[in-house]
Amino acid sequence: MAYGRPPTGSAARTSIDLREGFRTFTDYARYYLPWLMQCAAALGIVSGGLWTWAGFATLPVLALVDALLPVDLEPRRMRHRALANVPIWLCAVSGPALYLLGAWKIGTGDLSAVGVAGVVASTAWLTVVPLVSAAHELYHQRGMLAQFVGTYVQVCYLDCTRSIAHMIGHHIHVGTARDSDTARRGVSLYAFTPRAIVESTKETWRIENEALIKRGYGAWNWRHRFYRAVLAQIIFQAIVFALGGLAAVAAALGGMIVARVWVEAFNYFQHYGQVRVEGAPIGRRHVWNHLGMLTRPAAFEITNHADHHLDSYIPYYLLKPDRDAIVMPNVFVCFLAALAPPVWHGLIIKPALRDWDTRLANAEERGLARAQNQAAGWEDWYAAEADARSGVAAE
Repeated sequence: MAYGRPPTGSAARTSIDLREGFRTFTDYARYYLPWLMQCAAALGIVSGGLWTWAGFATLPVLALVDALLPVDLEPRRMRHRALANVPIWLCAVSGPALYLLGAWKIGTGDLSAVGVAGVVASTAWLTVVPLVSAAHELYHQRGMLAQFVGTYVQVCYLDCTRSIAHMIGHHIHVGTARDSDTARRGVSLYAFTPRAIVESTKETWRIENEALIKRGYGAWNWRHRFYRAVLAQIIFQAIVFALGGLAAVAAALGGMIVARVWVEAFNYFQHYGQVRVEGAPIGRRHVWNHLGMLTRPAAFEITNHADHHLDSYIPYYLLKPDRDAIVMPNVFVCFLAALAPPVWHGLIIKPALRDWDTRLANAEERGLARAQNQAAGWEDWYAAEADARSGVAAE
């Protein structure tokens, strides 16, 4: 053995430790990607001109690069919750800050109509990703401060009550006819989105009314979280007005409306066409996962949430990709395909649902799925499967 060299076994262990340490570091570091996107937007807004589109420009870049990269099925090696929460908090508070920064810039009078449009587009896109997923992570935590911040940063897309319908409605009724976030088979993106907005708002109102009545208060009591959400929006818009005037308020509301519609549109891809018997256990199969290498960190694993429906308190970095699930295309590819419903139905979701029905669904779910297929006017692939099996038997 040469002097000055560690034993082979020790060297090997050191090398493994270094590799594991680097992989753990990159696991933490990758979740700063969405905050860097927000920083790019902030610099663009401050710079003015066409630079205000910098935040929105991260969308096509993210979509293209993520589509070219392989699917990411690796679990994370993160164990320090406080460190893992840093990018969550940064993205959560940066969401409203971008709107306020845009209001200030508009108030200076330095922006043309194209520049203002860039502010609207950038704030809207960066509300969908990453603000929604950061807020979602916070209001699912047990701490009161996290829940408060996660609730009220959603002022950026006009829905500070989203956690009510999401946690008390969606998490209980996912995959059933009672869930407004689960699109029935044959429904287009254009039909689903406005209906989801209306139904989730109505469900929030109903759930909160019933909760207040059970506590001995009326539906018009000041404790109603819907009223608090309205008050939060008024306060936020007053600050926007103070910074930039009516033009800034119009731009902020424009971005928020676009973001709200966009959020519901992305929900379309999370559970489309999947079915579950009301009251039956929720399984990992009751969700579509989009496991892009950049999508996962950019959205804080909200597209990798099979385990989230089994235990909603599992932090984002401990969610493990479902290796047995049907592999879905990049979520951006799905979104673009859904803009042309025949493309979405024919090339992406029908093949996935046929696989889901025949391989993952139980007997009761197959009955529900077949009924939805018939209602949508789709082909009966159950009959085709039976014919294929009978043909093989005859041979």
